[in-house]
Amino acid sequence: MIVTFNKDYLQELYEYGKCGDKKHRYQLDIVKRYRKGIDLLKRAAKIEELFLLPSLHYEVLKGDKLGILSIRVNNQYRIEFTISEQGTEPVVYVCDILELSNHYK
Repeated sequence: MIVTFNKDYLQELYEYGKCGDKKHRYQLDIVKRYRKGIDLLKRAAKIEELFLLPSLHYEVLKGDKLGILSIRVNNQYRIEFTISEQGTEPVVYVCDILELSNHYK
C-alpha cells in the first residue's frame, strides 16, 4: 500500500525517528514500534493482510471516529488511518498516533 501522512510530525517521526515539534515527543520504543507499524502498512498489498497479524489489533473504529481504522503500536498507543482505493494500489492516509488513555477525552 502507498502510505501518506496527514500531519508533518507523523512523517518526521517515521523518517527521522523524532520531530521538531516539542508537543509530539515519544519514547524511543514507541517511535520504533510506530515506524514498524508504518512499514507493515507499506508492505501489505491489501488491508485484509493486517488481519493475519493479531499483534496489530487491527480494528475499524466506531462512533465519532467512524470511517477511521487503527492498528496498535503497543497497549498504550495506536496508529489511526484511513484508506482510499485509487488505481491498483490502496492509499493509506496516516491521521494520528494516539495515546489510548486520552482518546475518550
